[in-house]
Amino acid sequence: MEILTSYNLIIEASVIIILSFIFGEIARKTNVPAVLMLIALGIGMKFGLDALGLGHLNFFPILEILGIVGLIMIVLEAALELELKPEKLKPILMAMLIALIGLLASAWAAAAILQYYMPEMSTVQAWLYATPLSILSSAIIIPSVSGLKSHKKEFHIYESTFSDILGIMLFYFVSGQVDIGDGAHSSGVAGFFGNLGLTIAIALVASYGIVLIFQNIKSHIKLFLLISVLLLLYALGKKMHLSSLIIILVFGLVIANMKLFFRGKLAQWLHLEKAANIYEGLHVVTGETAFVVRTFFFVIFGLTISLASLASGQVAIISGLIVLSIYAIRWVLLRLFIGKDILPQLFIAPRGLITVLLFYAIPVQAQVEGFEAGILLFIIIATSLIMTFAMVWDKRRTGQAVQKAKNLSVGYAKWKAPAVETEEEDRRPTY
Repeated sequence: MEILTSYNLIIEASVIIILSFIFGEIARKTNVPAVLMLIALGIGMKFGLDALGLGHLNFFPILEILGIVGLIMIVLEAALELELKPEKLKPILMAMLIALIGLLASAWAAAAILQYYMPEMSTVQAWLYATPLSILSSAIIIPSVSGLKSHKKEFHIYESTFSDILGIMLFYFVSGQVDIGDGAHSSGVAGFFGNLGLTIAIALVASYGIVLIFQNIKSHIKLFLLISVLLLLYALGKKMHLSSLIIILVFGLVIANMKLFFRGKLAQWLHLEKAANIYEGLHVVTGETAFVVRTFFFVIFGLTISLASLASGQVAIISGLIVLSIYAIRWVLLRLFIGKDILPQLFIAPRGLITVLLFYAIPVQAQVEGFEAGILLFIIIATSLIMTFAMVWDKRRTGQAVQKAKNLSVGYAKWKAPAVETEEEDRRPTY
């Protein structure tokens, strides 16, 4: 097909990246998540491919690879932002607790709703489908909260990061409860924590080794080499049935907090300036790579979804109830842990990349034929739009408060000025 020539594919990929950048700038000004615009672009491209007779193309293998790389980049990017300082301990622990309770409560509610409307689902299947729907999207939240007050922005970065990581761990734990084709079976909670401990030990050894080796590499071409090593560790970890994302998370934490991890005798092995250069370069590379991967992931997701499923009444009811449960649980948690000042935090709970990725990672033997993918799309769009309206409202509220303060200040100045002037006039001699 003429449309699938090398040069045409280069042009199309370049245009998509340029449009993604423009969408990001629009999102910055309007608070409309760029994710929605990318999905809409994918849907538009789907209509175009259907018109050209290319609607049969299978994009799922590309979607899976992009999803895995995107997942690694997002976790690494988030870990690089986490500073483990004593003064940060309280907000970090609170955000982690809210993320954990919110994840478990939302997954339980969503699983109950799914089982009620789809009785053919087992409890494990219901939790497998419910867990991705219960994970906050750091890919959407972190870029969207830059305009909030520092303590609110910090809370959302921590909460969404922990939600991503804990949600992925929960998903693969539940997935491990499903019988594998060769007859293997998960060893339950004890096996999970044993696996977790082994993964953390391997991750720490690997992280120290990577930092010590890469700080002595003199070649300028080492950042993508480092990322390749991390991808290799992730893939090998998966082959060994380890919680591979923990390896990425631990490495990110180690390189972002080198002074904390390299103490005592270990400090003499660390060349801080050289290692800091690796951190700065890695920060740029992960951000850029995550941007490109997210762009193509959501466009291809738009190409693969079926809009017809959104017209189903059952899809609307199930999705609506799950969305209501998300915000009801969130309201309770934020009131308990934060207090009354919970706006716009209450409505910043979008679902996105990890939700889609984990949905497609559900084992074949656990998939439910009657489950409509439209539920996924409905919840992603609904939670993103709710966040958009909340952010726009908060920006207006903040702007009005600032303007009111300015008006009061000007009014006070005007009120004071005549009093001084009158006093001066009273002292003037009368002619």
